[in-house]
Amino acid sequence: MLSVCIGVGMASLDTAIANTALPAMAEQLHATPAASVWIINIYHLAMVATLLPLAALSEIVGYRRMCIAGVALFTAASLACALSGSLPALVTARLLQGLGASALMSVNGALLRVIYPAHLRGRGFGTNALVVAVGFALGPSVASMILSVWSWPWLFAINVPLGVIAVALGLRVLPRTARHGGRFDVMAAVYTMGAFGLLILALSDAAHLAPLPATLAELALAVLFFVLLLRHEAGKKAPILPTDLFRRPAFALSSLTAVCTFACQSLAFVSLPFYFESVLNRSPIETGFLMTPWAVFVGIMAPIAGRLSDRHSPGLLGGIGLAVLAAGMMSLYFLPLQSTALDISWRMAVCGIGFGFFQAPNLKAIMGSAPPHRSGGASGIIAISRLTGQSIGAALVALCLSLSSLHGASHALLLGALFAALACIASFSRLLVPVLPMD
Repeated sequence: MLSVCIGVGMASLDTAIANTALPAMAEQLHATPAASVWIINIYHLAMVATLLPLAALSEIVGYRRMCIAGVALFTAASLACALSGSLPALVTARLLQGLGASALMSVNGALLRVIYPAHLRGRGFGTNALVVAVGFALGPSVASMILSVWSWPWLFAINVPLGVIAVALGLRVLPRTARHGGRFDVMAAVYTMGAFGLLILALSDAAHLAPLPATLAELALAVLFFVLLLRHEAGKKAPILPTDLFRRPAFALSSLTAVCTFACQSLAFVSLPFYFESVLNRSPIETGFLMTPWAVFVGIMAPIAGRLSDRHSPGLLGGIGLAVLAAGMMSLYFLPLQSTALDISWRMAVCGIGFGFFQAPNLKAIMGSAPPHRSGGASGIIAISRLTGQSIGAALVALCLSLSSLHGASHALLLGALFAALACIASFSRLLVPVLPMD
């Protein structure tokens, strides 16, 4: 478990510190702001495009091998990032880093299912959610501290010793899991990477107001790849895009809950810095502190919710948490212009409590509604749901800001509350569908 937590923590921390340090990296590499965005985008695209193929491959080669290989690649790529002397070299290293993170994330849920017995599984998912929350919470602070003393390559160099420790622990303690045989479907993998990669690329281009014809072309190609994928995999027992799992109502509703909730989170996290600085006239340093209560309370609530999910329905727990999240988002939408730090902080804390109460039970619900031999596919859907929701949220923030630079951030918060309400409805709907025990 420790090896998995170190790997997940590194991937979460790396996402946060890269976002924070992007201006410093652009300046020292003599790159334009527009070009430097690829340091972030290529990592995201690599993860989204390869998650499901790697999840399918993990069911053939074993979850343990995929996890160790992912951490090893992430560690080596982190060293390559630290040694990069130009933007193309750094972008290439970030591509490899994204592949390593994808391999790890594709089996994270599956390994937790193997490591923890059924009656303690909620506790395991709660611990995992805590690690992710801590990684995101510490990211900006860690980046600021490192950049105040050293240059940006050290942001990636700190991953190397941690990665070596994680690989050593993984080789020693991670359980060997059963392999389910079969051949890896290369064409299905190509279609999947094309479909999800182009979809996220189209959303990203729309968010950055790219020319409309190019965005529509990317979206059309994504739809074409999805059609080709569905035709290619029709009738297969274990497709890379797990349509067999989506026929299970509990799995489909849990995945929909995740997409809507992470869209809400993205709408908040992307729009709030604009709101705090442009509307409330807060400094960037104040903004960083004001964003912290959300992540802190996710970390506090996630283990509690995980333990509760071992005794209570994830649909009930998730629904309650998401109702709290929707209320917190509405309280931010109605935030007075003359607000104190306390006024903002308690609203952010409410959002964090609601989000933390949803996360671990929903992870358990997704994994628990899939049969054991499809744990790899279910684990991949967990990560895909998160990344898809975050991409949708970021694109909607860009749309809101382009429609109204003054009120766009407020409109994004209102949309976030709407997504949280939809997620709440989807979560409570799980109480109406049967969930067969899988273990």
